[in-house]
Amino acid sequence: MDTEDPERSQNKRIIAVFNSSADTVEMLRTVLERRGLHTVAGSIPDLKKGELDFINFLEHHKPTVIVYDMSPPYETNWAFLRLVRSSEPAKQCRFVLTTTNKPALDKLVGDTGALEIIGKPYDLQRVVDAVERALADGS
Repeated sequence: MDTEDPERSQNKRIIAVFNSSADTVEMLRTVLERRGLHTVAGSIPDLKKGELDFINFLEHHKPTVIVYDMSPPYETNWAFLRLVRSSEPAKQCRFVLTTTNKPALDKLVGDTGALEIIGKPYDLQRVVDAVERALADGS
């Protein structure tokens, strides 16, 4: 009889949140946790400075979905994200991209499917809905 690995089962609903703004990370974590989703977070500036190793982070936390904010310069950040997504640990993850300027991002790199998040208060429900769709797609 096949049974699901208990560790994988526990990790099934881990959501990683990456953003440049600590306030945005905290808002997203709060909303996602209220929905019963365990979250872990990282700072995009820490990634850029090399203070946080994204691959090690993924291997350690094993998130199912990563909410990742794309900020300018889009070309550089898109190249970084493409590189990360090609790594073995990231291949197991689904990504929900957010950005404050979807038209500019899409113009530069093509249709990303990113959610445009403009101004405050953010429409956090759109992000939660996207995370829940990503979780359902992986079931």
